[in-house]
Amino acid sequence: MLESDFWEFIEYFKQQEFDCKCGCNTNNISEKLVRQLNNARFISGYSFKINSACRCENHNVSVGGSLDSSHKKGLAVDIAVVNSDMRYSILSTLIECGFSRIGIYKNFIHVDIDDDKPQDVIWYK
Repeated sequence: MLESDFWEFIEYFKQQEFDCKCGCNTNNISEKLVRQLNNARFISGYSFKINSACRCENHNVSVGGSLDSSHKKGLAVDIAVVNSDMRYSILSTLIECGFSRIGIYKNFIHVDIDDDKPQDVIWYK
C-alpha cells in the first residue's frame, strides 16, 4: 500500500477505490499508475469509476482473470464507461497521458502499465 502522504496529492481518487473487490484489502497499486490516472481524469473531464484494480489471487480466479493478470501486480485498472462519447474521451485521454496498453470492452476500458507485456497495443473484446 502506498504511503498516506502520497494520497494527499491525488485529487480524483481515494486509496480504497483500488482495493481488491473481494474484501481481503489487497492494495498494491502502483504510484505511477495512480499519477497517470489522476492526470487523465483531470484532462478528460469525466469521473473515472474504477470497476476493478488490485486483485488477490483468489479474486482474480473468481472473475476469470488471466494467470498473469496485471491486476495482481497492482499495475492495472478497469474504468467503467456508459456510452460511446465517454469511451472515446477516456480512450483518447489515456493515450495522451502515455498509456500504451489498453483494452476496450462493452462496459469498461482496461488500462495497465505492465512493462512485462507487449507495449503500444489496444485490444477489443
